[in-house]
Amino acid sequence: MPAPRPEAMEFLLTRRSRPAKTLRAPAPDRAALRPILTAALRSPDHGKLEPWRLIVLEEPALRRLAGLVRARGAVLGHGTEAIDKAASAYQTSPLAVVVVAAPKASDRIPEIEQLYSAGAVCLALLNAALASGWGANWLSGWPAHDRGFVETGLGLSAQERVVGVVHIGTETAAPPERPRPDVDALTEWMAQ
Repeated sequence: MPAPRPEAMEFLLTRRSRPAKTLRAPAPDRAALRPILTAALRSPDHGKLEPWRLIVLEEPALRRLAGLVRARGAVLGHGTEAIDKAASAYQTSPLAVVVVAAPKASDRIPEIEQLYSAGAVCLALLNAALASGWGANWLSGWPAHDRGFVETGLGLSAQERVVGVVHIGTETAAPPERPRPDVDALTEWMAQ
């Protein structure tokens, strides 16, 4: 028989990301972040390839990256509004964890499954941070997909890519409520 964990279900049914722009210091220190990272890395990993890695961005690195976002945005011809929005996530965040997909060569595990696993790490990281009492938000944005930014700013190799940037800190405002998906409209039941 199943052993229900009603407190875990209640958390999952009521969890809400905190808007990144509302997150401020303090953020978890390295000791407080370690169990959050450990929980995130317990994500499904077909083939036990560990096709991901994490980059923890502390405040000095975040501020440096905000400047790089502005420089790359100008080079790429992005408008001022798009540049400001992307840079502000790095400028104001007290801490962020970059989840990097680092696919491994495998005859059995297709790259797409490895990317899905890296996405699972993002969600597990977000939920672990929220469950630990921190505010957190999973973002990406155009800088995460710009090779110049990720290679220069984060040191990614040519085969790696950013799956998400999870910003973590202390929430300064209650997150807004939003409509939730309709389970019945999105679920098909097949009995045969």
